[in-house]
Order: sequence, then structure tokens, then C-alpha cells
Amino acid sequence: MSSRDTRKRPWAAGMAALAWAGLGLAMGGAARAATLDPAVLPKVQAATFEVVEAKPVKDPLSYEKPLPLDLLPYQERTDKYHSIGTAFALGHNRYVTAGHVLLAGVGGLWGAPELRDASGRVYAIDKIEKFSLGKDFVVFSLASPPPGDAALAVDARPELNQVVYAVGNALGTGVVIRDGLYTSDTPEQQDGAWKWMRFSAAASPGNSGGPLLDKDGKVIGVVLMKSANENLNYALPIAEVLGAPEHQAVIDAKTNYRLDVLDTVQNGRFKASFALPLGFDAFAATYLKLGDAHSDAQLKALLARDPANLFPNGDGSHQLLYGRPSLSNFPQLIGRDSDGVWGRAGRQQHRFTLGSNGYVDAGSLARTGLVHLRRPDDLPADRFYADPAVPMEQLAKAGFFHRQVGPEKVKITSLGPPIYQARHVDRWQRPWQLAEWPLSYANVRVAVMTLPVPDGDVMLLRFVVPGHEHDNLLDLKALADFVDVDYEGTLAQWKDYLRQTSLLPAAFKDIQLDFDYGRRFSYASKRMAFSFTPALQKIAPDSLLMLGFGYFDDHGTPAWGIDEVQLWKNRDPNDMNRVAIQRYAQPPADLDNGFQSQWREVSRREHPYDGVARDDNDVMKIDTVVAQAGATSPAVLYTAFCGVEGSHAQDDMKARLDLLVKHLQVNEH
Repeated sequence: MSSRDTRKRPWAAGMAALAWAGLGLAMGGAARAATLDPAVLPKVQAATFEVVEAKPVKDPLSYEKPLPLDLLPYQERTDKYHSIGTAFALGHNRYVTAGHVLLAGVGGLWGAPELRDASGRVYAIDKIEKFSLGKDFVVFSLASPPPGDAALAVDARPELNQVVYAVGNALGTGVVIRDGLYTSDTPEQQDGAWKWMRFSAAASPGNSGGPLLDKDGKVIGVVLMKSANENLNYALPIAEVLGAPEHQAVIDAKTNYRLDVLDTVQNGRFKASFALPLGFDAFAATYLKLGDAHSDAQLKALLARDPANLFPNGDGSHQLLYGRPSLSNFPQLIGRDSDGVWGRAGRQQHRFTLGSNGYVDAGSLARTGLVHLRRPDDLPADRFYADPAVPMEQLAKAGFFHRQVGPEKVKITSLGPPIYQARHVDRWQRPWQLAEWPLSYANVRVAVMTLPVPDGDVMLLRFVVPGHEHDNLLDLKALADFVDVDYEGTLAQWKDYLRQTSLLPAAFKDIQLDFDYGRRFSYASKRMAFSFTPALQKIAPDSLLMLGFGYFDDHGTPAWGIDEVQLWKNRDPNDMNRVAIQRYAQPPADLDNGFQSQWREVSRREHPYDGVARDDNDVMKIDTVVAQAGATSPAVLYTAFCGVEGSHAQDDMKARLDLLVKHLQVNEH
């Protein structure tokens, strides 16, 4: 997940709170001579609670077969609640838990956290009374507290090296008590403004928010986290909870913002406060509003740090601006390395097959999934492009999503309708469809940015944990500006795609594609135009058209446009018959000899751009160079290429090339 998770869980990035809430492994505590007075045990039990969230009643997902829930432990499959932490009572309808336990319910799919006692009764939270993000605690009341008002006594000035007891919901199996020693104090990492208590009593996932007791059963701290490398755990002194401002939420945490395509990090500080008491829903909305605004500011600051060298600006962009298109329909992200050079990153790692020539290619870069979905031939284009649920059904059908049930993975066959939809137009005026689907069983959303292309869709994908919906959507929208993908499809697919006028990038306003099967093919833009007939190459529904998009300077304005047009005789990858028109721009002096050498060859009409046919692995190839009529020392040139399988004489290849060049017009220099 995004490294901005630190603004919600200040001591660790990622899934720390989820690990405490139900993952990870338990740690054993050493036996001590002193024991907790048995007389206080009933009071401890009555004043300590599990923090739970209700499991969703309905599941919008469809599966390949009934879920084998009998493979799960009895308690897990029969419990109507997820156990996420521990809380305890201070008396007078005041309860304490860890801040990150409460935040596990903010922006989630399981609803508000509640308390459950040892008898299984559940109590709804009424008002949030105190909250601190940095110190990671919350004080709250219950709408209908348990009878008797059980409470734990407090010792706000505990002594070091005494026996202590960690009380908590161990691994979601009920409240347990384990002993150890209060060993030391250590300054909190951010500013050293207060000190953590360190103790050796064992603590398991789910202990977060539980009380740390002395031998008399008095609360001396709030159990919050474990050490990464040793059996010493951390608690917040109870004095910090008692001394915190009344009726106030205090947010003060260092943050860092990363974007997958950048090598730099934006460090910041999430600092805010707001008045309490508030109900949980109002608290969550206020907290998210402040946190989302902080993320907005962090991303803006990150992108504004060095705008002169942010792609496509600066010398570090030149390799992409003057290089060749990748001619790949698999999306890649344009990222910057530590040397400041921008390049394509991310690769295909898996292929999931569909029927009727459809497939799903999947890969990733950092936290972002990269997907290319080739639409099956028997799926109507109008339906495919109109409903965002249809492409997701294809991903599910291909086996992209599974639900783990005990030791078994069960294929998810449908995610149902999206719960959120929006439209986003990126810097290059490409229209993306943004949608989210719930994986309610895991309290996770699937966020997907989809760009329609001639043969289907390309996608950016994230799995979003509670409280981070805005962060991830913000990331995906920013990353859309850095997506590099070429447009490919059969002429039949292009015909269907071009009818979806609302889904076409703005660049297509300057492009005219016209083809009539068996008669002609023509392409025209403000930069270049050409056409040919079947006398040169077959023009049929299964002929494969590839438009290679690149980035270049258009009279001082960065532009996204076509650098290469290829038309293959058919879509069979083993058929090498094709024609191509390629654009070359004179590279700046800072680019290496490979760029300079290729420009010299093109501008001087040197081999292989000399109109002489050559045999390359039983494919005859021939190239020539075309410039704008009347241009002297042009900085932009085009090459025309023909490739034909088998052995063919020079005269035959030259005649084919002449047919291609005959109607080729270059309009830039």
C-alpha cells in the first residue's frame, strides 16, 4: 500500500495495524514469581473487551462453486464478527483502545467498530471523546454501556522492572493474560516528546488497545505494538491518555508520499486538530477529509519539486522523446531512475486465457497492477466498452481473482456491479474510466483505471485497504499521465473502436483512418499521410494495424502523437508481411552515439535506408527516406518500409516500396 499509510499508523508503513488486528504470530511470555491476584481477575475480565466489526451479511461476489467454509476453524466460520483489537474500561462510560484499532473501521466495508464482552454481548460506540494519532490512542463512550460500570484502577507512575501483565484479545480467540517485565522507557521516534514503555510480556495480534497491568491489576499502559526484531513490546503510558486534552482530536505525524514512477519521496507532517465529542461516522468523515487534503498537498508538492525535469521535460526525458515506440499493447509506466533518466518500466508476468481469441496479460510495477485485456471476438464491442463491469467479468472469468478459504483457493467468477464510477482525462487527453468493486469478505476494495484501446482495455489496478481510498485514487490518476501504451488491433477491431467516439483520445481528432476491405487503406494526420491498395498488401478484417505513440515537442508544447504506423497482412504472429511508416527527429547533442548514429544513417540515406532490399531470416526488407517537399536540412524525416516473406528480387521489392511511397506525403520538417 501507499507509504502514506504512515499518516494513519505513525510508527510503520503498510499493513501494521491489520497485522495486529488478526495476522502474524503469537509470542510466549516468561513465567514470573509474582502472580496477578486472583481476586482482581473477575474485574479485569469484566472491564476488558474485544473490539469487533460485523461481517457483511451479503456477498456481491459469485464463485465457481460453493465456498468450502467447513475448512475454516469452527469459531471463524460461525462468528458473525471480525475481531480487530482490544479495549478496556476506565469507568464512568469511558473506554480506551488503540487509535489504529479505531481507524481500522474508518473508510472500511465492515461498518463501525464495536465492543464485545466475554458473554458475547456487543456494544455500539456512542461518542469519540479523545483521540491522538501520534500517541495512537482513543477514548470513547458507549451508547448503552454494560451494567455495573466495571472499571480498571490506574497507576499513572509505575516503577521500572516490576512484573506486568498484558491483557488482550489474543488472535481473536478471547481475552487472555500473560506476564513479563516492564523493562525500560524509550523516546518516541518522531520528536522524543514522550516515552514508550517497553515490556517483555507476550502480545499477539489483536492485543492492540488492551491494558498493561501491574501486579495489583492497575492499568499502567495501553499495549500498542511489538518490536520487529526482539521479544520486547511497546505500550503507551496511561498518564499520556489521562493527560491528553479533553474533547479534542490531535493529529501530528510525520508522513512520506511516494509515487511509483518517481525515485524521490515527499516528506511531510500531517498536523491538525478538531473538536470532540463526535459520533463515529462524523469522526471518520472529519478525519478522512483532513487526511485526504494532506495527501492532495503532498502529491502536489512532490510533482512541483523539480518541474523542469519532470517527464517530458528536461534532458533526462530525451531518450524517450527521441527513441522508438515500444509497439506494445501491454501498458508500461514511464519512471525515473536514480540518474534522472526516464524510461519504460513494468512488464508482463502472467497470461490468463479466454475463449474466442481473448486473453488477459498481467504484470506490475511497485504497488500498481498493469493489465491488458484482449476482448474476445464473440463479445460485442458496444457492450464491452459501455459497462465497466463487463471487462471485470472477463478478468474474473480468466481466473484473475481468487478467495482463500483455509488451504483452498476458490475462483471468483464475478465481482458484481461497481460501487463507484468516475471519468478521468489525463494530461495527454486520454479518457479513462475509474471504478471500484468491494471484496467485502476481506474488507478491501479493487480500484481500477481503464483506458479503452482498439483490441480491448488497458488497466491500472490497486487493492485498497480501509481509509486509503482517496490516496489510491489520487495515485492512479497521477500515474495515468505516465502510462505508455501503443494502440493495436485488427481492422475489424479498429472499426468497432472508432465508433466509440466518447472513448477516443483527443489525438484522434487529427487522425483520419479510412479503409475498405479488399480495396484501399489510408491514414492521414497533420504531420503525415499515406495510402495504398491490395496491389501492395492484403487489406482484410484480420489485418493488424499498430499505431506507435511517442512523446515529442510540438512548437514548445509537449505532445503525445504517432511516431509509427504499421499494417501487418494479418494478426498471425508468424506472418512477417507488413508495411510501416516511421518518424525520426534529429536528436539533441546530449544523447549517446546510438541515437546520433541512427540519425546520420537516416538523414544520409545510408544502409539500410538506401532503398536496397536485404534478406533478414527469410524475410525480404527494404527502406527509404521521405522528407517534406522542398525542405532543406529537415529536423524531421520519415522512413517507408516493406517486409515480405520469402525470396524476392530487388526490382520486385523496389516496386513494392514505390507503391507505398507514391502516396506518402510528409507535412513537417
